[in-house]
Amino acid sequence: MVSEDKSENSDGALENLEPASKENSRQPVVTRVSVSDLLDVLAMGLRDFRTAPLYGLFFSGIYVCGGWLLILMLLYFDLPYLIHPLAAGFALIAPFIASGFYVVSQNLESGGGGQTLAWSVVFRTVKSMFSRDLGWMALVTGFSLFIWMDIAALLSFGFMGFQLFSFSDLLDLIFTTPPGWLFLLVGNTVGAAIAFSVFSYSVLSIPILFDRDIDFVTAMLTSVRFVTLNTKVMAVWCTIIAALIGASLLSGLIGLLVVLPVLGHASWHLYRRSVEPVRH
Repeated sequence: MVSEDKSENSDGALENLEPASKENSRQPVVTRVSVSDLLDVLAMGLRDFRTAPLYGLFFSGIYVCGGWLLILMLLYFDLPYLIHPLAAGFALIAPFIASGFYVVSQNLESGGGGQTLAWSVVFRTVKSMFSRDLGWMALVTGFSLFIWMDIAALLSFGFMGFQLFSFSDLLDLIFTTPPGWLFLLVGNTVGAAIAFSVFSYSVLSIPILFDRDIDFVTAMLTSVRFVTLNTKVMAVWCTIIAALIGASLLSGLIGLLVVLPVLGHASWHLYRRSVEPVRH
């Protein structure tokens, strides 16, 4: 349950919200959450996925197929050392694809809101998001991915030199030599720092931009304020996400077919508990 010092959300927080105009909107008010809230929203995310699985499988399937294609391209061009950072980069931009899941969760949450959940409704809503500031978040997360890729390449060249390795030779170098161990330590530390930075400004900004007509800078600042207010709990949430994504990567991306929809739906419900509804 939500901690006692959290600002109480009224029952209206579960009702479908009408977007507020940018001119009349004020700074969204963030609240405190607890670890029990994280467990609750995960359960709600799983419930939404089980209620409407085809939508979740469709959006996560695009992500999985794209990941497979990227890995095959990297192997074809003999650049296996970029597979790990690229996989981590996919985890960084995962919140953006969640907009497809938000449509489903919002519809289920509001009992349809006058519209029956259908593919046309989902696609039309997702398409409409790109005419709003949600599109700017794609550029921000994409830029973060490029920064991570540049840093990963520099670390690779710094620890292993300017030479190409086969996949098996690369694994031997990383796991059986001191430079490889140091590369793993430094690379994962830097990657974790970048991931948490992206997490801080995106954990709430994307569902906020989906739900409300505000600018993306305000949405990002709101997300950062929320993470600052709930640093320990959000560290746990970030760890849960990283663990689930990591397990999915080890499964050859197959696990993402379930993990992405559950996290996507859960992130919507976390947003509903974390930001007070618009006051008219």
